[in-house]
Amino acid sequence: MPFQSCSDIRVEFLDSISPISSEEWNAICDPKSPFLEYDFLHSLELSCCIGSSTSWIQKYCVLYIDGKFSAAIPLFLKYDSYGEYIFDFQWAQFFAQSGLNYYPKGLVAIPFTPATGKRILHSKNLSLKEVCSYLIPELLRFSEEEGLSGVHFLFLEKEESEVLQEYGFATRLSHQYHWKNQGFQNFDEYLGAMKSKKRMQIKREREIVREYGLDIRVIEGDRIQRSDITALWNFYSDTHSRKWGSAYLNRKFFDSLFETFRNRLVLVLAFREGKPIAGTFNLRKGNFLYGRYWGCIEYLPHLHFECCFYQLIDYAIREKIVLFEAGAQGEHKFLRGFPAVPTFSSHRIFHPGARNAIERFLEEERLHMHEMIQKTNEHSPLKEIQMEPFLSEPTVCDEGSLEL
Repeated sequence: MPFQSCSDIRVEFLDSISPISSEEWNAICDPKSPFLEYDFLHSLELSCCIGSSTSWIQKYCVLYIDGKFSAAIPLFLKYDSYGEYIFDFQWAQFFAQSGLNYYPKGLVAIPFTPATGKRILHSKNLSLKEVCSYLIPELLRFSEEEGLSGVHFLFLEKEESEVLQEYGFATRLSHQYHWKNQGFQNFDEYLGAMKSKKRMQIKREREIVREYGLDIRVIEGDRIQRSDITALWNFYSDTHSRKWGSAYLNRKFFDSLFETFRNRLVLVLAFREGKPIAGTFNLRKGNFLYGRYWGCIEYLPHLHFECCFYQLIDYAIREKIVLFEAGAQGEHKFLRGFPAVPTFSSHRIFHPGARNAIERFLEEERLHMHEMIQKTNEHSPLKEIQMEPFLSEPTVCDEGSLEL
């Protein structure tokens, strides 16, 4: 339906996802990613992992056309930079040294989740450019009125980042390590795509794990029991208490996903004599798989690789999954057949001088990152990697004079 034929086009900012039905919201969601589906976001709200008592305050930017919910941007008012995985602490420090306030800022992202995907959700009969022509100016107006330093879209799709350049957003190029299914029929075919030295190493690692005598299971959907969620929660909370302090998520969130989102969950659990000792928490939508959390109560060499990678690759091959994102960081992924791939974020800073300095920084960083991704993949354990061109240069603003 063309916008010109509509009599009522309205943009609102909602403090909760609740006024919209799950059916309406999910109808505009990314067909590849589960993380912006209604039940995932609603679980974050109900468990108070996001909201007024946290540094993630939701302000969903939504579009109604002739009274029909048609598009949305998951905007958050952010009062720190934790749980984002696109690191801008240096920018915050630069603002402070310049006598400027970096927080609060506007963030369009999945809380605590560095998974790629659409960030501008819209119905199929609308184009991305049409939707942006209404949502983005209102998003920027609202953000400036709220006193935000800028707006940041994280881990969005390349097409979205290119459209946002038309609204003064600068693109930041980062990278992750993703496993891509090359039409493998079984795990041995996946191993056959690797160079001999790494192929033998993976075989040795898996043999060592087999000798532990564990019962390792992939459990999904309705086969998941509440006791399985309890085990994963214990692993998650123990890992955070030992390594990173306070956890971003809480038990109520895990329980909510069990009640409403089990159809998206894929768990890998390792049992010793019926007791779970290690495991991973993953999500699937269609032919796309996303690794999220790992933990254990008993350390065993190579068990991490078995539960986080090999079991899930085996599962992905059986299920004809085309892409497995195993999370941010981790060169150990690269060494096990996960090539370096580009990821994109888009940033619009309101202060002219700060915007100019950060855009110059991003321009240099993009060139460096492009070269790094290419050189990294030259040393891949895979015999062959097919990469598409991914670097396009936006126009850089010349306003202001601050240095970064």
